Amino acid sequence: MKTNAKLKRGGLSAKHWFGYMFGDFGGCMTFALMASIFSMYCTNVLKIDTTVMGILTIVWTIWDAVNDPMMGALMDRAFAKSKNKRGKFRPWLLRATPLLAVTAIAMWTVPTFMDGIPLLVALFSFKILYEGSYTMFNIPMGSLLSAMSTNDTERASLSSARGVGSAFGNMIPGMIGPVIIGLFGENNSTGYMITGCGCAILGFVVCLLHYFFTEERHVVTEKTNADNIKLTDILQVFKNNRAFVALCIHGICICTMQYLTENLSMYMYSAVYNDVTYKTIASVLSAPFMVASMALVPFICKKLGLEKVIRHSLLIGGAVCIGLFTMHLFMEVSPLLHGVLLGIGSGMAMVSIQMQWGLVGEAIDYNEYATGKRTEGSIYGTFNLSRRIGQTVGLGFSFFALDWINYNPNLTTQTSQTVFGFKILCVLVPAIFIFGSWAAFKFVWNITPKVREKMNAYKAQTTEQSTIDTTSTTSQDCQSSDCTN
Repeated sequence: MKTNAKLKRGGLSAKHWFGYMFGDFGGCMTFALMASIFSMYCTNVLKIDTTVMGILTIVWTIWDAVNDPMMGALMDRAFAKSKNKRGKFRPWLLRATPLLAVTAIAMWTVPTFMDGIPLLVALFSFKILYEGSYTMFNIPMGSLLSAMSTNDTERASLSSARGVGSAFGNMIPGMIGPVIIGLFGENNSTGYMITGCGCAILGFVVCLLHYFFTEERHVVTEKTNADNIKLTDILQVFKNNRAFVALCIHGICICTMQYLTENLSMYMYSAVYNDVTYKTIASVLSAPFMVASMALVPFICKKLGLEKVIRHSLLIGGAVCIGLFTMHLFMEVSPLLHGVLLGIGSGMAMVSIQMQWGLVGEAIDYNEYATGKRTEGSIYGTFNLSRRIGQTVGLGFSFFALDWINYNPNLTTQTSQTVFGFKILCVLVPAIFIFGSWAAFKFVWNITPKVREKMNAYKAQTTEQSTIDTTSTTSQDCQSSDCTN
């Protein structure tokens, strides 16, 4: 497959930066609720058994495992076939945005009016539809980074933009949700409905801003047909692209940490500290650290590089979590101290999530260098698959772990065994997976400065060839039409 590319003139503008920031901001407004309050909504409001929830979560994530790479490959094939003048990814954003809002609202409202099997069917169906809609939005949004950037500086800038958007998209539901739910009661559906619908409406508006403020600057004009792009191409990516393998290992580990922590944090504050509003207070106190880190990271990346910044942040985050768990072993840790330290530890680890997208763009460039194919959708979709595996492990394990530590939602005060179990699940286990992610970048990632030089030389060669081909084609067209000045 021969891939020609041309770059629209002008660098990244403030409009581009804010436009890309709005992507994860809008998407996370609803997706953040899946990790923070969805499990409590299902167990405490809908009264679904935790074992049933564990099984449903695995089934939902198997669906995600199928639709993520399929959606990426579909976008690559659709563009190869149609050469849509509006771009390769942005048209999908406009299609997915209303579907994302409607399915999110339905998921937080319709099941509350049902019981028994109809309730399970409604919840299962709307969750499937929501996840499909989110994939339809998330894959092109993530892939858009490589279409908007051409070098490490631009990738770091857009990764930072996405990180800031993700921080706000996760922070707003994380702060407001527990307060609204606390006002109506943890077992009352009203607070969950208000939170879910409000986040869906705000997310809808922000996602539209993402569409209108972004631009595909890296225009790819593939000289191929759709049949040359196959789902099996990803097998060659795993074989030839070691950097991509490192990213997939990272995706599994870091998402296991993220979803395990977020899914159990509400239970932790309820069972150990007897007040879920402490979660909001802890989020507010740790928020300045998160915002400051996102603002500083791009400048640090210019000196150290994306991969080193991610490695160092993971190492620091894991060390903070180990320190917090040690404190829990020898003293009574206040809810605010627990929340702030865990926020800093997980926040440092989350820097890797916010900045990983620049490395995904680099892995896409490396794959084009190694195979001659530029298939952003397929690669991003498969990377998302690894993240979904981590999500499955984190969420599925957490539901089953509630039974293992003998958690009983009907008890006002949990047993000491259950309390200690929450400390292990919410602090120690995440630290282990953070170090697993660090190991992926330390021992598997292989894009060195020398490899990067070869990639840049290849890119310069293909760009030069593209210019020659374009000039030749224009000349031939002019001759065939008997052009005159």
